[in-house]
Amino acid sequence: MQETILILDFGSQYTQLIARRVRELNVYCEIHPFNNPPALTRDIKGVILSGSPYSTLQEDAPQFDLSEIKGKLPLLGVCYGAQYMALVGGGQVAPSEIREYGRANLSEVDPSSDLFQGVGAESQVWMSHGDTIMELPTDFEVIASTHDVRVAGYKVKDEATYGIQFHPEVYHSTDGARLLKNFLYDVVGVSGDWTPAHFVDETVAQLKAQLGNDKVVLGLSGGVDSSVAAMLLHKAIGANLYCIFVNNGLLRKDEFTQVLEQYEGMGLNVKGVDASDRFLDALAGIEEPEAKRKAIGHVFIEVFDDEAHMIEDVVWLAQGTIYPDIIESISVKGPSATIKSHHNVGGLPDFMKLKVVEPLKTLFKDEVRRVGASMDMSSELLGRHPFPGPGLAIRILGDITAEKVHILQEVDQIFINGLKTEGLYDQVWQAGCILLPVNSVGVMGDERTYEKVVALRAVESTDGMTADWVHLPYEFLAKVSNQIINKVKGVNRVVYDISSKPPATIEWE
Repeated sequence: MQETILILDFGSQYTQLIARRVRELNVYCEIHPFNNPPALTRDIKGVILSGSPYSTLQEDAPQFDLSEIKGKLPLLGVCYGAQYMALVGGGQVAPSEIREYGRANLSEVDPSSDLFQGVGAESQVWMSHGDTIMELPTDFEVIASTHDVRVAGYKVKDEATYGIQFHPEVYHSTDGARLLKNFLYDVVGVSGDWTPAHFVDETVAQLKAQLGNDKVVLGLSGGVDSSVAAMLLHKAIGANLYCIFVNNGLLRKDEFTQVLEQYEGMGLNVKGVDASDRFLDALAGIEEPEAKRKAIGHVFIEVFDDEAHMIEDVVWLAQGTIYPDIIESISVKGPSATIKSHHNVGGLPDFMKLKVVEPLKTLFKDEVRRVGASMDMSSELLGRHPFPGPGLAIRILGDITAEKVHILQEVDQIFINGLKTEGLYDQVWQAGCILLPVNSVGVMGDERTYEKVVALRAVESTDGMTADWVHLPYEFLAKVSNQIINKVKGVNRVVYDISSKPPATIEWE
């Protein structure tokens, strides 16, 4: 029986971050919408209530019946969760007279509190709320305060029920990890045995039971998710796994050949399919980003389906879906309206009559890498930067031609190889180049040129939800820029993107 912490999501932007922090403490957890909670089985050892963009005072504020949880299971309310418990318990919540956003410092902490052991006064915490708890119910007691917020933390008497009006999951709460550890290990009493190796053993056993002697087909992308999914399946069913790696003509230079060689070295049964011309033909004349994605998705399905039909008696389609994809598809407000059209969540086209198996659907991206490392997969593969599903198509602004793809592949290779040579690659979460739909005047020798502009992009992040541009050394940028302009025919100007996400996105389309 896997010990599980249930996180009830009230729509906060930080809910996934709570889950990541719990997982980092070797404790398994699951996020479920507050309005669709799972049955409280014996494996659920504690519950965390998330924050929310709503105020508890709004008429349409999320409502949840706590009677089956409060006082029966260890319970921690964060921000909205804390305010909601106080309000329904008979306390008072009101709009705060002082804005409570950003950094704050604790001023008082109950030294006897299990939740705050090792968290001292003046510890920095991160606030993000417009309301505050003015009065607590009679059976609640204050266990932490800041200089401006009297009820920064509380406990219900004679219950393992706690509430905090700050966010321990964010980086800026300096002792946030310690507080969560206190809740998990000292209040809930978990054993903390959820590790990558444990996940591999458990998942392989589940896959063996689920798949038996059935044949499974998997579309490899060369990325971390599909590669780790393939290794788990390979451990479970061996030669019954059939992998297909499609070259859409929009990969990095020489990537198709290099990745195929890498997969063969891993012992996987992989077929490489070069469908470059089919994809480029389908993209001809298309400029709108979403139309590009749809065209690529349509051709991929056709190619993949053609290849899958060559495998006799295949029953399952394996996908590298990871937990953030699942969370978005079952969010509080329903599936996001902005889920990209090439996303693999949501099922299959009607003509692909295969059952779906998703070995990674409970993992975050960093956990996928740790699982891969526990199976001795190459650090080069596991350390690869994320690469968009539509490939270079969304890094070429405007229409796609073979010439433009060739130019961008050459530019990209110089940039990425430069990062690796200078020891900068692993300091960057994602890097790439964008071919802009503008020409600029240049001078080469005695001749004026009118050629393409490329933008270099390098960001640091943990999960891609937010990102900041990397302060690459000027000397490196100067060297790379010079190499690109001198070696790539058709480019005479290089710029560096210094936008953060938000408000910009990591990709340009």
